[in-house]
Amino acid sequence: MTGADTEAADRHASATARSERSGDGLPAALTRSLGPAGHGWFAVALVAGVVVSATYLFTHPYPAYGAGLYLDIAEQIRSNGFRLPARVPHYAEGLPLAYPPLQFYVVAVLLELGVSGLAVSRVVPAVVTVLVLVPFYGVGLELLATRRQAGVAATILAVAPPTLQWHLSAGGIVRGSAFLLTLCGIYAGCRLFGRGTRRWAVAGTVLFTLTLLSHPVYTVYFGLSWLVLYAGLDRSLRGLVEGAVVAAGGVLLAAPWWLTVASRHGVGVFTGAAGSHSGLAGGVGRLLDQFVYPLDPTVVSLFFLGVFAATLVAVARGRYLLPAWLVVGAYVVGKERFQFVPGALLLGSVLCGVAVPRAARWWPALDRRPRLDRQQVAVATLAVVLLVAGGVGTLYAASALPAAHHGSASLPAFVDDDDREAMDWVATHTAADESFVVLGDAAEWFPYYAERPLLVGPWGVEWESPDQYYTQIERFERASECADAACLDGVLAADDNPPDYVYVPRGHYTVRGLEHEGTAALRHTMVASSRYERVYRNEGVVVFRVTPRTSRSTATTVLTRRRAVGPR
Repeated sequence: MTGADTEAADRHASATARSERSGDGLPAALTRSLGPAGHGWFAVALVAGVVVSATYLFTHPYPAYGAGLYLDIAEQIRSNGFRLPARVPHYAEGLPLAYPPLQFYVVAVLLELGVSGLAVSRVVPAVVTVLVLVPFYGVGLELLATRRQAGVAATILAVAPPTLQWHLSAGGIVRGSAFLLTLCGIYAGCRLFGRGTRRWAVAGTVLFTLTLLSHPVYTVYFGLSWLVLYAGLDRSLRGLVEGAVVAAGGVLLAAPWWLTVASRHGVGVFTGAAGSHSGLAGGVGRLLDQFVYPLDPTVVSLFFLGVFAATLVAVARGRYLLPAWLVVGAYVVGKERFQFVPGALLLGSVLCGVAVPRAARWWPALDRRPRLDRQQVAVATLAVVLLVAGGVGTLYAASALPAAHHGSASLPAFVDDDDREAMDWVATHTAADESFVVLGDAAEWFPYYAERPLLVGPWGVEWESPDQYYTQIERFERASECADAACLDGVLAADDNPPDYVYVPRGHYTVRGLEHEGTAALRHTMVASSRYERVYRNEGVVVFRVTPRTSRSTATTVLTRRRAVGPR
């Protein structure tokens, strides 16, 4: 064998060795599974989803945000023999029950089986947060070029804070489940309009019906997504007719519910609710809300920057479907979490189709004796990017990002052990018809745990009217941020029906998800006022009875098993 032959054989052996394992020990099977044609990245997405959900459960003995109203509705359904009640008591002096009922019936069944409301509000969203990755991966397979792009997109969705905020938190018992149905419906739309598989029109009708019975905002996004998919993938008369049949079929199948609600409360209950929560569309202000304000300098903004950059790259390369879907959805629906359906797909496409291949081509120029081939460089680059994104998502789920939202931590719990103890006291030591004003976000859970009327709070009031909804928000924020008793008197005086009690947090609490510290000055002035009589306190809560302005009662304190301490 000549020297040239020997050198060629050595190069062949070296290449063979690199194909079997990288210089850092990456097995060939792993490299193939993480390649463009492998399903390995979907496994990565599932692992990321499980890690994020498990981290959330481990760090949240009480769920983030609120689901008291949702649980109370489910409890009303259960106690009413699984018949749909006309109204929900306790919240804002009673609300019309016009919410789509499907998820409440699911929760009511779980409650009937003995599962606690606390467990439902913690575990169900965590499970659904992982399940949504399955249909989303399917959407990626239909719309993106490779399995790797679809898997990377699913991984990004699994850890994106804007989706975790509303689906992993307590309200995910409704919103997360509606998101799962919406993604399943979008997958059906991809199959119907992209491949012309007509049987998916039946699946689409069923899924649209279930989404319509789950949440109004997700119903709008479902329908809007189908319109975009039709415009981008089909544009035939037959496709238009099939889409219209799916929409009409869903509305007709859901008719027993919406006809019942309309007969009880009038059609205006639906049109009024549509005008709350910023409504549909919204001019220049909506564009600012969706594409400028999310760039507030926090680590969460990195996800928006990535999505917006990927959108520009896609447009520059002449690919318009996903960018159009993102912009239209953001403008019409106005919820940041929906940006990450097309947004994660855009990131998966651009990362795998543009950014990573360029990094792989540049690598030999940076390393004169490269130990990794281009495929392995691509895998390693994606792994680094997703590890960083996954780390941020995991910290977000753990409430470990101290300035995630306007200077406040991510995913705060609205209640804790002190709140539960105080609410149990209220349930056993006050009359069933005595009303409360609760300061801070614990108010959302109060009617469910204490079973007493809550006079001030916006939850569910959108079904009354937009004006009442925004009035309740203003009153709730003003009361919760009062610095002294005079301020609180002014808020309470705005209502002809004053409360019997005021529930005041101590130390750290939140108001509409934003952190506040201390109510010491407020509590001191309430103790000194003739209008308020302190009747209960523990380390985290003080409860005051509201007394006539002309009387001066001797303050009495009901001690709990915890050490009684003065206001601070």
